[in-house]
Amino acid sequence: MTCSAPSPRNPPVSEPHTPFYLIDKKRLLANMDKIARLRAASGAKALLALKCFATWSVFDDMREHMDGTTSSSLYELRLGREEFGGETHAYSVAWADHEIDEALGYADKIIFNSLGQLDRFGTKAAERGTAIGLRLNPRFSTSGFDLADPARPFSRLGEWDLPRLESALDRISGVMIHYNCENRDFDLFDAQLSRIEAEFGSILQRLDWVSLGGGIHFTGEGYPLDRLAARLKAFSEKFGVQVYLEPGEASITGTASLEVTVLDLINNGKDVAIVDSSIEAHMLDLLIYRETAKLPRDGDHAYQIAGKTCLAGDIFGDARFAEPLKVGDRISIADAAGYTMVKKNWFNGVAMPGICIRDLDGSVRTVREFGYADYKSSLS
Repeated sequence: MTCSAPSPRNPPVSEPHTPFYLIDKKRLLANMDKIARLRAASGAKALLALKCFATWSVFDDMREHMDGTTSSSLYELRLGREEFGGETHAYSVAWADHEIDEALGYADKIIFNSLGQLDRFGTKAAERGTAIGLRLNPRFSTSGFDLADPARPFSRLGEWDLPRLESALDRISGVMIHYNCENRDFDLFDAQLSRIEAEFGSILQRLDWVSLGGGIHFTGEGYPLDRLAARLKAFSEKFGVQVYLEPGEASITGTASLEVTVLDLINNGKDVAIVDSSIEAHMLDLLIYRETAKLPRDGDHAYQIAGKTCLAGDIFGDARFAEPLKVGDRISIADAAGYTMVKKNWFNGVAMPGICIRDLDGSVRTVREFGYADYKSSLS
């Protein structure tokens, strides 16, 4: 196997064995079209959230439809600057002293999580001419998971106290408000944005820009994109601010699958198919949130799809097929891009999935494979 990443400008390597992630460019461009429509109708700018998706081999297909990237760490920030371009927003829950100079070298805007961080690094950012923002926590969110709820009790994510925020307005030009999580309900988004307007309007009207973060599921089937565009435009005009969105999942939802192969079939009271992959290693976000992978559901033949690691709970979920499975059959696990490819790991030393792209003509090419040298070099 190839152990180094080929440049997107060089000929691709041959298709790998499973497991591999398969990105469908046609579906990706359909999401990009919705983002472009929203930008044009609302005046909002869209930044790819690299914490969700950072597979830079398809950045060429995304950058003309988006305005840049937003990051959660120094490495994401650098990747956005080097491989995506456009506007590069730098956010971190906490910057270290040894990171800040390099971060400012990449960033167009730097968003501090706390007034303490603003106090420590704001002057240096201002001297570099970097636009400065602060994270605002509205103390409510749409998250159904306590683990991911930025408004959970004693949250460390952003400032909320109005007098403290107002005391910093002479040092910032904008705020980031990230409070949506897979929010498919436009009416809920509308109501919560109205609440933000009411509670923080005195601050918003004194800013140049506001990022409303990600988590708005506006590329989903049936989402009222025109209503969202009108609402964002009204918000922008009311406060005289440039609105930013940070679509992560919305950028790539429905665009990729994890391709796996059946290695063994057992029956321990139910039929189980063991595949050459692992939910802990290759779809960790599902395990963390105890969700089931998107598996085939049509047919009379039911199987539990299980991973090959020694973890007893390494189970993708239950599936149904039109025909009985056989060793060697391939299974596609849908929606395997967001918060998945960025979290893959080497647990049990299971082979890391390659990365493939299905081009518009239907052909599949491999842009990355991983081998033993990659596993070994990840340790010491």
